[in-house]
Amino acid sequence: MTQTPPDSTGAQNRISGVFSQKKTVKIGTGTTARKTEIVTYFLVEEREGGTLMVQALAANDVPFGPRSEISRDELLSTYLPEPQKTLARNTPPLSAQEQEIQKAVARGDKFRKRGESFTAEFEYNKALAMDMGNVRANFGIGLCYIERGEKEKAREVFERVVHLDAAFQDEHKHLFNEFGINLRKAGMHDEAQDYYRRALELSPTDENLHYNLARAAFDKGDAKTAAQSLGACLKLNSTHAEALQFIEYLRRKKIAEA
Repeated sequence: MTQTPPDSTGAQNRISGVFSQKKTVKIGTGTTARKTEIVTYFLVEEREGGTLMVQALAANDVPFGPRSEISRDELLSTYLPEPQKTLARNTPPLSAQEQEIQKAVARGDKFRKRGESFTAEFEYNKALAMDMGNVRANFGIGLCYIERGEKEKAREVFERVVHLDAAFQDEHKHLFNEFGINLRKAGMHDEAQDYYRRALELSPTDENLHYNLARAAFDKGDAKTAAQSLGACLKLNSTHAEALQFIEYLRRKKIAEA
C-alpha cells in the first residue's frame, strides 16, 4: 500500500430544524378516485462529524419513532425546510447543575480546538466533578491526554469510556471517531482494538467499525487479524472503497487469502 489508509470520519456545517416531505397519493378507485397531497414533518439534526439524523414528528409536533440517517444530498433533494414550524417541548428544563456542566464542556471544547489543552483539561475536570459519566467531557479530557502523550492518564479515561454505552451512540459519533483514531496514532494499539470491539458489541453491522478495527490491528503488526476484520467489513459492504484497497494490499503481500 503506497498510502496510509484513511480513517472513517468527516465534518460538515451543521443543520438543525423541521423539514417536510410532500407526497401525492391516490385515494379511492374508479370514478371516485382522486389524488391528494400528504405532508409529513420531520426533525432533522446534523451531528458532529456531518451525520444527518431524521425523525418523524407526531401530530402534536413531538418527535416519535426511530431515527434514520440520510445524506445531505437526499435532504436537499427530497425535503423542504419549514423554518416557521416550532416543536412541542415535553422535556423539563435543564437544572442549574446541568447547565453548568454543559457550559464547562463547551469551554473545554473551545480551548481544546485552540490547542490550549491544559486550560481545556481544567474545564473538562469541572464538568466531570459534577458528572463523572459525562460523555463529551470524558472524550475531551482523554483527547487532551493523548495529544500530550500522557498515556497512563489516557488509559484511565479509556477504561471509563468503554463502559459508557452512551459514548457509542450516534450523537457522539464525531468524538467517538476522533478518540479511536487518536488512540491508534498514539500507539495505544491494544486500547484501540478493545475500543472498536466494544463498539461492535453494540453495532455489529457497522462496516466502518470493522474497517477501523483492521487499521488498529495492522498498526500493531497483526496483519492476519486485520485481514479478518476487512473480510467482515466487505461482507457487510462489498463496495467499501478503503477496505477493498486495504485487502488488495494485504493480498499482494500474501497476508490475506486471494
